[in-house]
Amino acid sequence: MSDVAGRLLEEFDQYVMNHIPIRFIRLSDMTFVGRDDIRKHFRSFVPQTNLFGIYKPSRVVRYAILSHRWLDSGEPTYEEMKAGTATGPGYKKLKNFCEQARKQNVEFAWSDTCCIDKGSSTELDESIRSMFRWYRNSAICIVHLAKSTTIEDILRDEWTERGWTLQELLAPFHIKFFNKHWMPMTNDSNDKQKEATTEILQTLEKATGIPHNEIYWQFNPGPFKVDERMVWAARRKTTRVEDVAYSLMGIFDVSLQIAYGEGGDRAFCRLIEAIMQAGDPSVLNWKGTAAKHHTSDAIPRSPRSFLDRRELKLASGGRLEMTMTGLGLRMPLVILPLNLPSAKATGKGRACITFDCLLYPNVKIDINVDNSSDHGQYRYALGIINYSLVKDGSLREVVEMQGKSAGIPLKCRPIDLFSSSTSVPRTTGVVGFGFGFENLDQKFGPWKKILDEGLIEVNFPITPRFYIGRKYLEIVYL
Repeated sequence: MSDVAGRLLEEFDQYVMNHIPIRFIRLSDMTFVGRDDIRKHFRSFVPQTNLFGIYKPSRVVRYAILSHRWLDSGEPTYEEMKAGTATGPGYKKLKNFCEQARKQNVEFAWSDTCCIDKGSSTELDESIRSMFRWYRNSAICIVHLAKSTTIEDILRDEWTERGWTLQELLAPFHIKFFNKHWMPMTNDSNDKQKEATTEILQTLEKATGIPHNEIYWQFNPGPFKVDERMVWAARRKTTRVEDVAYSLMGIFDVSLQIAYGEGGDRAFCRLIEAIMQAGDPSVLNWKGTAAKHHTSDAIPRSPRSFLDRRELKLASGGRLEMTMTGLGLRMPLVILPLNLPSAKATGKGRACITFDCLLYPNVKIDINVDNSSDHGQYRYALGIINYSLVKDGSLREVVEMQGKSAGIPLKCRPIDLFSSSTSVPRTTGVVGFGFGFENLDQKFGPWKKILDEGLIEVNFPITPRFYIGRKYLEIVYL
């Protein structure tokens, strides 16, 4: 055996043991087979050379995978299939799936109802964390729309509303849709053709809110465009609350330990923390009530937190250092002091107030805050998230800012706000870094995110970029 052939076989073995499902249904006799059986079956198809560099194990190991809406009861289980006792409507659906899989010229098929031994916590954990990859590596994903007869019916089909089916739509390269009678919904061999004008793709866009180019193109998983992708999941439902987070791991290409019983809030917090490690600022672009996180107010409660986000069109490619600590989410931000105007909204409750930027007086920033007489006690600032550190002509490090930037609205309170001091605050209404007391060297606590407020876009009059001193870069814990 040549060195090339040996390397190709090694690559094939690694792929089979790590990147495909643990077991399959063999279509010839409807029995289970494991990865070792798959390796033996396809091993002879591995080429001896890779002349044009086109060999990929996924082209050799071909299998069909099912995407569907589970029945309330009656789905075939692993134990029933193993014992050969599976019956009922769920088993009939499985047989119809296998019949369509045979027509796709594959020998093996996988369904989440029966191909996972859910009595094994280790196997269940691996299956959930690998699910996106298993769907991506399939030769064909067969989608059964149990509530649809026509393409128009997809708009009301439950399949478009479930949590797990989001990745089942995005992950595969080849998809074939079947209606409730198991009739193909189009005449195309692949309903994910690179053709954006097909009726089914346009209908899927309406039903899911996902742009058709993200559906038909090769969707790229990863922890970026977080705000946009969270919106796709915002109105989807899962039976187990933890699955809101677990079903998004593959889309964002992160891994979590599976811990059913931890609760949806805790699971989603862990998902966000994992996504934040990549440093894409879009994960901060949400509004509303923060999650009940033990240290941070910068973690959203669920995908729904991203529904009211602002549409920010910022320069891409920048990463923000984000680290979760015992003090909160640690981030270096450019702190721009804000000036509270003397003319403020009246009344109580939330109010939108326009602040001036002290460094750039022409810049006006609208922030939703709690309107009260205590405004003058606080400092306000905007923590800019998209910036770069560069060297100037004298090789000193300075901060490069974008003409179109985004920031987190912040405030901090005097440490002795409720002390018995007789000092009287200044009445100028100026709150930024120059704020102080007439007879007291006032001290302030750490910066805090203004609750319920999201990222704010700022358009500086200096474009496309400008520079400010390194002294304005500050580590904050939110």
